Amino acid sequence: MSAISSPEKIPAGFIQRYTFTERVCHWVSSLTYVYCLFTGLAFYSPHLYWIAFVLGGGPTSRFWHPIVGLLFLAGAVWMHDLWRREMDVTETDKRWLRRVEDYASNQDELLPLQERFNAGQKIFYWLMFYGALVLLLSGIFIWFPEYISFQIAWLRTLMIVIHEIAALATIGGFIVHVYMGIFFVPGSMTAMTVGYVSRTWARMHHRLWYIRVTGGDLDREK
Repeated sequence: MSAISSPEKIPAGFIQRYTFTERVCHWVSSLTYVYCLFTGLAFYSPHLYWIAFVLGGGPTSRFWHPIVGLLFLAGAVWMHDLWRREMDVTETDKRWLRRVEDYASNQDELLPLQERFNAGQKIFYWLMFYGALVLLLSGIFIWFPEYISFQIAWLRTLMIVIHEIAALATIGGFIVHVYMGIFFVPGSMTAMTVGYVSRTWARMHHRLWYIRVTGGDLDREK
């Protein structure tokens, strides 16, 4: 999918980074995940049960948590259909990961040129995609305990542990993702809201993608 082929009106000096469909998919996935995150935390610890009260009470949160979780999974599958081909980890991504300290210290000029998504974004993508699958599979055992016989009750206990591990892993990735998008790389959140970025931003953070969608020449851009 070309990120510049949409009929959306783009201001002069900007290029499209995300289509309307991609933005809707992202926010559906994000908002459903946040709901599951908060209701899940409410059940995780008595000290956080007040979150369930804020969200309508314990029974209401208990009812909607798995249903919204299914919507989150649907969003993850939808996103997978949209972005799967762009999320393969390449040799360039591996070189980027070996220089990740330069990224953390804002020395982007020392990093290998990146495509539309950098290696960190791809890792987060796969964490959330497989995390959604693990959360669903383990969550089924928690959702329908009445169908688990006493003889295999240990399996439900195991699935609760797996569910919590998967939740904590995705929470960690989500916190990093939000921090990076809002504070570390200004403009990322705006791009996912309005769909476009400045050419300067694109050239700085995702040079190979910028060259591809603008028809630029790599040698001239160096």
